[in-house]
Amino acid sequence: MLKYEKVLGYDFVNNSMNEFVDEMHLRIKNGKKTFVVTANPEIITYANTHPHYEKVLKQANFIIPDGVGITIASKLLGNPLQERITGFDFMTELLRISDKKQYKVYFLGTQPGVIDQTVHNIKQVFPNIDVAGFHHGFFEEDQQIINEIKKTEPDIIFLGLGFPKQEEWIANNKHHFHKGLFIGLGGCFNVWAGVVKRAPKFWRQLNLEWAYRIISEPTRLKRSIAIPQFVFRVINSKYRKSTKKGVSKI
Repeated sequence: MLKYEKVLGYDFVNNSMNEFVDEMHLRIKNGKKTFVVTANPEIITYANTHPHYEKVLKQANFIIPDGVGITIASKLLGNPLQERITGFDFMTELLRISDKKQYKVYFLGTQPGVIDQTVHNIKQVFPNIDVAGFHHGFFEEDQQIINEIKKTEPDIIFLGLGFPKQEEWIANNKHHFHKGLFIGLGGCFNVWAGVVKRAPKFWRQLNLEWAYRIISEPTRLKRSIAIPQFVFRVINSKYRKSTKKGVSKI
């Protein structure tokens, strides 16, 4: 059974990767429509200043702590999360299950040409996956994509459109489908395609994957401004929490 802890106003899954994967596998097997958000400090900071996106996130069935900043914040705020569940590793686990059970998977996102390489490389590693279809992320009309997904009825729909677009697309269109696990995975498609390299294991063990990505992709530096904003919000929330405790003791 899944557990949750509230961090900065959001209910995060508070389970191990294995426990969460088992629960998602059960939902896939039973054909339950599911919306999963992989949240990091950047996403939470953006939602804090964009009410519409905040509503989108709160429509999700599950929010998992993708960024190490989320797990650190949970500890500082006194609601420690059991484990970080990274989007890439979770995607890999779903692909492994799909390979074993021959689930149908649809891929939507990244650039024309790159998406082809993404799917090709995934099929090399997981040859038994049933690829229901794929489409790049540069489209203007949703209807063609919606029709294709409805026709092929995939069990899992991976979106690599980047936030906020991928979560907004799911929230706006999931009502068209009767089943499927929908999840936005940002740049994971590019990693699978080999266009972007994932941080080496050493960096990941030190919880410095975010720093490696900034070094490898300097264009992300502008987006990293969300990190100090997130830190400030955590400190402010912790201060207010401690102040309330102090008042209650008087």
